[in-house]
Amino acid sequence: MNFLAHQYLSFDSKPVMVGNFIADTVKGAVSETYPKGIQLGIHVHRAIDEYTDSHPIVLETRKLLYPNFGKYAAVVQDVYYDHFLAINWGKYRDDRLHDFVLQVYQTLNANKEMMNAKALRILYYMEKHDWLTNYSTIRGIDRALQGLSHRASFPSNMENGIPPLKDNFAVLSQHFTTFFPELEKEITTRFGLEVQEANPHL
Repeated sequence: MNFLAHQYLSFDSKPVMVGNFIADTVKGAVSETYPKGIQLGIHVHRAIDEYTDSHPIVLETRKLLYPNFGKYAAVVQDVYYDHFLAINWGKYRDDRLHDFVLQVYQTLNANKEMMNAKALRILYYMEKHDWLTNYSTIRGIDRALQGLSHRASFPSNMENGIPPLKDNFAVLSQHFTTFFPELEKEITTRFGLEVQEANPHL
């Protein structure tokens, strides 16, 4: 899953949001120098990725995308799924996407001291180009895929990611609609009570 879904699955806990955001820049064992809520966020992020990467519906999505994107199909799938979350936001939460995103940016900016240089750089561009809100538009998805293509180590064809999205929109949407509640249930079951106990004043 991509940035928006990870923040969605942070239980509205500010420490978990931060840990979930920095997790991809933290390698190996989770340092106990982080506050417990941020440690928990890193573990939540890794559990989301582990569950997603082995789920049969996600594997079907990646199989569908493989002819266009090869080994980058998983990257494109993450972006597409954030698009479906964004455009269907009202089905999953009562607040507006804009309000949620504003809360995320405020939380991350207030905790920059917990971020390494790579995470700070990601946050800068995420907020500058408002990635989280712009996942809701085709133009925003195109821009995200263009950027990923420029940073890819090998030819990825991600710069041509919109036609496959449009051509397979119904199937991809169904994949996401079926998968995402299962992911949410898995993560809530595994971590929901733990988050509440670690954050008594949420």
